[in-house]
This record gives sequence, C-alpha cells and structure tokens, in this order.
Amino acid sequence: MNKSMSTIGVLTSGGDAPGMNAAIRAVVRTAVAYGCRVKGIQKGYMGLLEGEMIDLGAGSVSDIINRGGTFLYTARCEEFMTPEGQQQGAEMCRKNSIDGLVVIGGDGSFRGAQKLAGLGINVIGVPGTIDLDIACTEYTIGFDTAVNTAMEAIDKVRDTSTSHERCSIIEVMGRNAGYIALSCGIANGAEDILLPEIYNYDEEVLVDHIMENRKRGKKHHIIINAEGVGHSTSMARRIEAATGLETRATILGHLQRGGSPTARDRVMASLMGAYAVDILMSGKSSRIVAYKNGALVDYDIDEALSMHKELDSFALSVSRIMAR
Repeated sequence: MNKSMSTIGVLTSGGDAPGMNAAIRAVVRTAVAYGCRVKGIQKGYMGLLEGEMIDLGAGSVSDIINRGGTFLYTARCEEFMTPEGQQQGAEMCRKNSIDGLVVIGGDGSFRGAQKLAGLGINVIGVPGTIDLDIACTEYTIGFDTAVNTAMEAIDKVRDTSTSHERCSIIEVMGRNAGYIALSCGIANGAEDILLPEIYNYDEEVLVDHIMENRKRGKKHHIIINAEGVGHSTSMARRIEAATGLETRATILGHLQRGGSPTARDRVMASLMGAYAVDILMSGKSSRIVAYKNGALVDYDIDEALSMHKELDSFALSVSRIMAR
C-alpha cells in the first residue's frame, strides 16, 4: 500500500453521464476503506481552480447510486485549457494536500488530467461519457443508459411513424462518434443508420431505399442519425420533397444524458471507481482505467490518449443485414 497517499480528490468533468454518481461513491468508499480522506471537487476543473471542495465520507455518498447526473456537478472551464490555469490547478491540489486525483470524464477531461500529471500530480482517469469514444476502453460509464433511453424513445417514435405512414429521422447524441447511433440502429431495427465515421452525405441513396421499402409494403421508415452527421431537420425537408412522403425529424438531445443509470452502468462505474483507488494505493500514477476483453486494466495516460478507435466492423455488417 502507498502510505504517502493520505488524501484523494475526485471530480467529474465535461458532459455528465448516468453512473458518475456510482463511480464517485466507489472512489469515496474504497478510499475510506484504505484509511484515506476524500475531497470532492465541485464543478470539475473550474471548481478545482476556485477551491470549491467538500470533505466526503462513506455516509456522504449514501443513496446516490441510483441518481443520474453527478452530485459533484460539472462545468466547462476555458481557463483550465491554458498553461496558467493548469499550473494553478496543480498548485490547488498541493495547497489542499491532495495526494492523488481521480478524474471521471471523457477525452477532454483526460487531456486536462494529462496536463496535471505533467506537473507532478498523481492522476487516475475513469472513463465517464455516453459517447463511448475513449479509444483505450471498450466501455464507458453512461453509454448503456444513454442507449436504453434513446431506444425507448425511438420505439415510441416508431409507433406514431407507423400510424401516419411516414419517414422519421431520429437524431441521437454521440458528438463525433457513432456508437449510440449504431447500437440504437440495431436495437430499434432502423432502416438506415447515418454514422459520422462512414456517411458520405449521398441523400439519393436514402431516397432510393425509402422508395424501395415503400414498394415492398413498408408503412414507415426509421433513420437513426448520429449527432456528428446532424442537420436532421433540413434533411427531413429534402427527403420529403424528393419522395413525396411525410417526413419528420426528432432530435432526442440531452434527455439521453439523464435518468437513473442501468444496472450495467452502476456495476461498471462501481468497479472502475474502486479500481482507480486501488491503482493509486499501489503507487501507480498517470493512468487511465479501461475495460478490455472482459477485465479491468489500466494504461499510461499518454499511451491511452494516442490510441485510435474504430466502429466494430461486424456490428456494422449486422446492422446492414438487419435493415433489409
């Protein structure tokens, strides 16, 4: 055990994700089990710069595992993107006797953690983002809940789309990654899935597919559109003009970030949060927690952020076969 690790800080940064509270809870209770004190840093890196911290004990995180969002709050912080802001963040860690810092967030949050690590702060990253766009890990906290939330909403849109015999374009989140769209496309049986990684913006292909399906007797046409492709409303107008079929756009938006986390997100968040503290207590630093091949592992933060991630080619092929 790393006896120099007496106080651990924890913050959530960037976009919130269901399961972040479960991860915070796991960090706190695991740290307490090791005999460490815990400081919860509110509002992400902004709160770190402004010294917004609260002492957390095992009881402080009771009854939060089922809550969406993050009870530590989160915020964007442009000041922390500057060398001066990063230096101030490192100084605030030292001023508050934080021996190790657990950062729960996505790619941008990890790049901030990387800067702190370069300034001598012991940092561990825990992947919390609904986008699933962290290259070093096969799973990120919040993804499962976001997909389930979107799936239920798309099922409801399908009902009304069928009733009105219309085409529906449903836009899901994911920033520049198509993982939510691909999963929903398979889960909801969509006729088309538009993914930023591979979409060529050829709307004639969509129009032809819609008309072919109508000739085969289909009463609706569901298009799942990833946020990275976007322009769902204008796309709906163009498709309606080209096909003569009533076409509507539905942008699900931030409802995908909210809601009580699924069992999978609660369990994975708990395991990842506890694992982060174990890493710190073992003497490691500058690491990112990841899930690979059915097990928790950790990567050097520089190595993790240099990795590239691609969509699952088999899932893509299945989605195309299922859409026929």
